[in-house]
Amino acid sequence: MKHYIEANKDRFFDELFSLLRIPSVSAAAEHVPDMEKCAARLAELLLEAGADSASVFPTDGHPVVFGEKRLGPQYGTVLVYGHYDVQPADPVELWKSDPFEPEIRDGAIYARGANDDKGQLFMHVKAFEYLVRSGKLRHNVKFIFEGEEEIGSPSLAAWAREHRDLLAADIILVSDTTMISEQVPSINCGMRGLAYLEIKVTGPDKDLHSGHYGGAVANPINVLCDMVSSLIDSDGKITVEGFYDDVEELSGEDREKLARAPFDLDEYRKFLNIREVKGEKGYSTLERTGIRPSLDVNGIWGGYTGEGAKTVIPSEAFAKISMRLVPNQDSERIASLFEKHIMAIAPDYVRVEVKRHHGGNGFLIPISSPAYQAASRAIGEVYGVEPVPSRGGGSIPILADLQEILGIDPLLMGFGLERDTIHSPNESYLLSQLFRGMEAITLFYEYYR
Repeated sequence: MKHYIEANKDRFFDELFSLLRIPSVSAAAEHVPDMEKCAARLAELLLEAGADSASVFPTDGHPVVFGEKRLGPQYGTVLVYGHYDVQPADPVELWKSDPFEPEIRDGAIYARGANDDKGQLFMHVKAFEYLVRSGKLRHNVKFIFEGEEEIGSPSLAAWAREHRDLLAADIILVSDTTMISEQVPSINCGMRGLAYLEIKVTGPDKDLHSGHYGGAVANPINVLCDMVSSLIDSDGKITVEGFYDDVEELSGEDREKLARAPFDLDEYRKFLNIREVKGEKGYSTLERTGIRPSLDVNGIWGGYTGEGAKTVIPSEAFAKISMRLVPNQDSERIASLFEKHIMAIAPDYVRVEVKRHHGGNGFLIPISSPAYQAASRAIGEVYGVEPVPSRGGGSIPILADLQEILGIDPLLMGFGLERDTIHSPNESYLLSQLFRGMEAITLFYEYYR
């Protein structure tokens, strides 16, 4: 594969850049034509790589790309999942180069989607291309690329149920996660789930003069801040009643295994430019982001935020809340518990509403599975060191849905790094990781039986 990469590197860049130049932002209605354009381009690349067929399927939202190559029923089947939608590029002024005009500098590709997930799904297309052209493919391969992962995959589960037979496979192969480092490769054996909600607090039916009414009428922002601050206690525990009912407490032995992952707290603090970490009492930083649930305010607003002063008591205040969930916690149940809790602590002098956004469950896969063992062997061969099993702190909620719908496990062979700053300005993807990923994926097919 190394020789194939070297011989075709310039073409690979041209093809990947053709995807990165398309602003496929799923969250913005103005980019609907770009979503369709990107899906069509992916279908073209799958056909050029050797797929027997590749089609763009409509959904209730953005389209799904499905392609496949069938060798015969005597072979196992790998279903490759990825997503072609990207986060908005804002704030654009913080980018050093145009987010949708990819640029190579300092050994990395800089562009929105360079890592998440266009760069990573592209590795699978090129590994597949190599296997087909070299005559080494020994699996049926199917591809499903969606355009709504960044907004919670609202349409894919229904589409997958409708096309369950089309998607039948033995494993879901995914590259949409990160490694610990280039020196310490890792494989995610689980990810957290997600429940995302929004709180609206309403006081008076109009903004009020803070001199005329201050001290006599409840300020919705003050009330909201009080409610939000009560959601986590002094030990870092979430106070929603019933929240921890289904949280599995790992044994000391399992915690020791996860602690194999090297972690330098000083480097961590330096990278984030913080003086100290904070989280649930009794757990390490890696455990807090891997095996424990969390609750965070993702946005809070209300009142006057423009230049200068405007002395008002606002009529409304809002907050967006996300909860990362561990396996066994059900996203719908947690959302219901959260809503019930918020309404219970809402004071009489304001009106409170809770709106649900997207969510999904977490999952675990056994490290003893043939797929995990094949991935471990492949990555170990490419990196020269056995990868460490880890648990991802983020969420890809649709994978739990696909696991349930199709009855097969996902395998997370991610090659991103924390330095890639996905979802932020100046997202990037190291060329070394791009090419190593292609090599490791190729070897996975060789070792997976």
